[in-house]
Parts: sequence; structure tokens; C-alpha cells
Amino acid sequence: MASLSVHSDRLEIRLTRAERALSRRKDDIVVKRENIRTVIITEDPWIWLRGIRAPGSIVPGVVAAGTWSFHGGKDFVAIKRQRMAVVIDLADEEFSRVILTSQFAPDLIASLKLEPRETA
Repeated sequence: MASLSVHSDRLEIRLTRAERALSRRKDDIVVKRENIRTVIITEDPWIWLRGIRAPGSIVPGVVAAGTWSFHGGKDFVAIKRQRMAVVIDLADEEFSRVILTSQFAPDLIASLKLEPRETA
């Protein structure tokens, strides 16, 4: 599974060697926190796939990794079987959505919450 690192200004998604090979992607994914619109947990990540795979790999119900292109943009997917996953909707990024299998999805959501800010 990809490792997720939350920083004050960005979310880094580090892909495993297998995920890189299956997705045909060389680089990790870095997302600015300000561009994250929503983050949800799903028990069935397969229902979130939209569009066609290009490039990437899929064995239905087992593994899906890569870019899914649809009429409104591109999504990045790295999911395995029927495991808990996180769905991250983005704006102004390379991908419109990132869907990742992660056993730490609840922790990710908790760590992405912004601290309250005072306005002058």
C-alpha cells in the first residue's frame, strides 16, 4: 500500500514499487493541502472508479492501479480487493480524485483537519 505523509502544506503519496509498475507511473504524487476539497472513507473503492484506464492495470475485484480518464479529467487509483480506502477529491491538481486503499484512512482524515485560524 502507498504510504501517506501529511505535512503542513502538502500531502505526499509514496507509491510502492509494485504500485509504480502496475500504474506505469515513475513519480510519487504530491498534493497541496489547500487543493484538497473532500476526503471520505469507503468500504468499497470499486464503485468510485470512473472513466477508462489509461495507463494502468486492472484485475477486476483484485487490484486496480493507474490513471483513469473521464470526460472531466483524470483520477489516480491504487486499490486492492475489498479493503477500506480513502477517496480524496481535488481542485487545481494533476488529478481530480485520488482513490487509495489504506488501513489508516481514519487517521489520515484526522490529520488533514486544519487548525482553527483567527482572522483580524
